[in-house]
Amino acid sequence: MIQQDVTISRFYKRKMPILWWTKRRSHIRFIVRELTSLPVAYFAVVLLFLIRALSQGPEAYAAYLATMRLPAMILLHLIAFAGLIFHSITWFNLAPKAMVIKVGKNRVPDTMIILANYLGWIVVSVVIAWFFIS
Repeated sequence: MIQQDVTISRFYKRKMPILWWTKRRSHIRFIVRELTSLPVAYFAVVLLFLIRALSQGPEAYAAYLATMRLPAMILLHLIAFAGLIFHSITWFNLAPKAMVIKVGKNRVPDTMIILANYLGWIVVSVVIAWFFIS
């Protein structure tokens, strides 16, 4: 009798509504954070198309630039950029949970890891900006 109950319960699957995750704010933030990987992939594809246009010559590059200047593309890039910023901020804030650093027997405080990430982001951004400005 007990064996039969175990077998039946093993096959029981509770039905979950498709939007089950919308009931908790923490789940919504997690899903949104995961969805921000799409703008990362989008910009990777845009970069690949840029490289392809450059390799095909000046006419292809000019056509690529003309496409990138369309208002719809500019709006799409602004939305994707906002997604990238959100992705970066949430990743930097989660870094202490993914990367535990110890000095001796003491754990480096989460705040120090987060600040180091933001400092690195600022330094890299300044170097890139300096490269394009000068």
